[in-house]
Amino acid sequence: MIAKRKDSRYDANGRHGAWLKLKLDRQLELVIGGYRPGPHGVDALLVGYYGPEGLRFAGKVKAGFTPHVRRQVFVRIEPLHAPRCPFVDLPSSRSTHWGGGVTAEQMEEMQWVRPLLVAQIRFVEWTSEGHLRHAAFVGLRTDKVARAIRREG
Repeated sequence: MIAKRKDSRYDANGRHGAWLKLKLDRQLELVIGGYRPGPHGVDALLVGYYGPEGLRFAGKVKAGFTPHVRRQVFVRIEPLHAPRCPFVDLPSSRSTHWGGGVTAEQMEEMQWVRPLLVAQIRFVEWTSEGHLRHAAFVGLRTDKVARAIRREG
């Protein structure tokens, strides 16, 4: 969305403050089912929601973290380590640039966790494959029960 002063004109040479670009992101709660380890504990979270057949993969979330927050999240999920992937629809046949899909080769890099923690995630939209586009971590939701998380919208 663009907000601009009523009397301003478009200026192709630069930004002058009369026009502002506003991103209208959406947010929802998603269940953490795994992560890709990184130098500060967590490089990217793997999140999903419950459908009739079980936990469905929604995407990888790498943005929205600081080194301190990565360590804090790691401390919360480390005790939940699990030997197997909790997502019913992984591995994917391919991975995409926007964080959708985890191939069989990429699954070897992941650490799976029991799906008990819920994260608040900001994102732009759902892709045609049913994954999040431009997802970012907002925080953990201790007031939500993972089994109650369903896809909204």
